[in-house]
Order: sequence, then C-alpha cells, then structure tokens
Amino acid sequence: MVLTSPPARPTSRPKAYRRPRRRVFWVRRAVLATVLLFVIATSWSLYGALSGPGDDTPTKLAEWARDHGLGPVVTLAEEIQYKLNPPATGGTPDSSVLAAGAHESQVAASAQVGLQQRLVSPASPALPGEGVYVPAVTTSAGALVQVTYLRPDTVHTSYLTGVAWMSHRLRFVLHPGYEDPGTSGLSQPDAITRAEYRGLAATFNSGFKLKDAGGGYYDHGTTIGTLTPGAASFVVYRDGHATVGTWGADVSMTPDVVYVRQNLKPLIQGGTVASNLDSDVQGNWGVTVGGSLAVWRSGIGVTAAGDLVYAGGNALTVSALADVLHRAGAVTAMQLDINTAWVSYMYYSHATSTPVPHKLVSFQRPASRYLSPVSRDFVAAYLP
Repeated sequence: MVLTSPPARPTSRPKAYRRPRRRVFWVRRAVLATVLLFVIATSWSLYGALSGPGDDTPTKLAEWARDHGLGPVVTLAEEIQYKLNPPATGGTPDSSVLAAGAHESQVAASAQVGLQQRLVSPASPALPGEGVYVPAVTTSAGALVQVTYLRPDTVHTSYLTGVAWMSHRLRFVLHPGYEDPGTSGLSQPDAITRAEYRGLAATFNSGFKLKDAGGGYYDHGTTIGTLTPGAASFVVYRDGHATVGTWGADVSMTPDVVYVRQNLKPLIQGGTVASNLDSDVQGNWGVTVGGSLAVWRSGIGVTAAGDLVYAGGNALTVSALADVLHRAGAVTAMQLDINTAWVSYMYYSHATSTPVPHKLVSFQRPASRYLSPVSRDFVAAYLP
C-alpha cells in the first residue's frame, strides 16, 4: 500500500466563496439602515404629534397611530377596554346631578319665568329634578344658557344625558383645530384667546374629522372640503345667530353666511326623526369604540323658536340621541362627534379674569380644553 499525504488546504478561498458573504454583509447593512431610517422617521413623526399644543397625549397617540396605518391596533385596544368596562344597564343615576333641578321644581312658578318647559324623560316615572331646566349663564336679559338632565332610555338608567338650551340671542363662532381643518386662511384661532374671554358663555365640540364627516367646512369665503347637498349643517350668520339645517334644502350659501360645519345626515328634519337611525349604524353614524351602539355621543338641533339645543353623554345610541334632542324641541338636528375623547360641552362663569369652565357632563377631557390650542374644531357662544 502506498501512503499519500492529504492534499494541502488552499491558502485562500476561491472568489466564488467570498461573494455570498459579502452580499449578505451588504444586505444586512441595507436592512439595518432601512430600520434605522424607519425608527428615526417614526420617532420624529410621533414626537411632532405628541409635542403639539394641548394636553391630550393619549388621544394624540391614538390619532397618530390611526393616521399611520395602526388603526387596527388602536381599535383592538379600545375593544378590550370597552369589554372590560361596558355601559351598565339598569340602576339609578347620581341624584346630586339632579339636585338643582329638584330644587327648581319646588320653587314658586313666578321664580321660573324665563326658564324652558320641563322635558319629559324617556324613562318614567321621572326622577325629582329630571328634565327641569336650571340657569347656567344669566344676564340682565335672562338665563341665556339653561341646562337639564335626562336618562337616555329605559335601559341605561344609571346614566344622565346633559341638555343645554342656548338662546338665539347668543353670538356663535366656529373655531378650527390646528390639525383639522387647520388654521391656514381661516378667520379664527385654534383656541379662545384672552381677547375673547369677555362674554364667553359656552363652548362645545364640533363634528367628525372632515375626511369622515361627509361634508365641508366654510369660514368667511374659505371652503375646506366640499359643502355637500343633503348634509346636516351647522350654519352661523353675519349677525352671530346660528341654526341647523339640511344643506341645499332649508339652508344654503347666502351673503350673510359666515360659517358652515357639515357632519353626516340629519337626525331630525322638519320635526320628524330620521327612519334609518338603527340601520348600518357604523356606516351611517360613525365607527364606535368596541363597535357598540351605546357610547358617548353628542348632537345639536334648532327649535321652532330659533334657539339651539345641545345634547351629550355616555351610553347613547343614535336613536336615543335623536329622541332626547326631539324631546328638547329640536325640529332639525344633527349628530356631532362621538366617543369618549371628543364629546365636551362647557358653560362659563366670570368670577375671575379668566372664564371658569363648568362641565355639562363628566366627559374625559379637561374643562379648560378650549382655552388652549386644540387639534379639532369647536364652537364658541358669546353673550350678545
């Protein structure tokens, strides 16, 4: 047998072996660079969203996530939260909220001159003080803002829907949000400024984001989106009075119109409640937290006398919201924004140099939210 030594190992690998390793190296660097760029861009975008004006950090985060393709994640989180805390059924509401109304209903009728007629509760028998209006903002001209509370229906009886009646003599102003619709080219700032503190009577939330509202926004000749025929519309005129109507039917553009805010279709039209309030609720009336029908909702309507009525609260279905507005005398009404982060109504007292806000109902956001820049548009009402 002839023994031979094994062949000597090559001192270097052929080029054919080097290329794959180099290729992997550069692919890894490219992937890493892409990831870093994504993280940097995302962090910068998120920082910009969170560092914007206002103190609504959780809402800013959720809105940023929805705008960047993470809507399903936000929705899942909301659904989990909703399932852990669904609206209660049955029970009785906080009687302290009705205490002022209970007292008002016991005083002599002569002392109630100027107050609106008591509303009939959807749940009977009525509780003491339920549906009884009490003064919220009073001047020598009378109680120009009055508030009351009703249980929303016969199921969610531990909740109270707040109703605010606002005299047609008030002067209304539509303010934009710095993000939606943005302030460029518009006449008003994204907050109540100190110059506007005097005479501030009330503020309340507007409608959906314009991309979801099914209509447009108008301010002194500037239109954002499209003013859509058939859309429910909040309209303010040059003398400051406001109304609610169906665009192209009972309201339209005239030289006296200074503000228009559209949102969905009317809840009530010509004194008749819409027939489709329970049809395709998510599609027709907005996507809700957890897909539930009974959530935080708000709406506004106009009475036959030309006064405005706002309603808002938790555990409201679309039908219940329309019913409460109808009971409050609305002959035309529209839904405004929905879900816990967006419903808010405040009326103001003036014991100090800064208006003191009072919540109509215990909504999530701070009562002072409209005294600093906000991302979404809102309405302010001023004394005449």
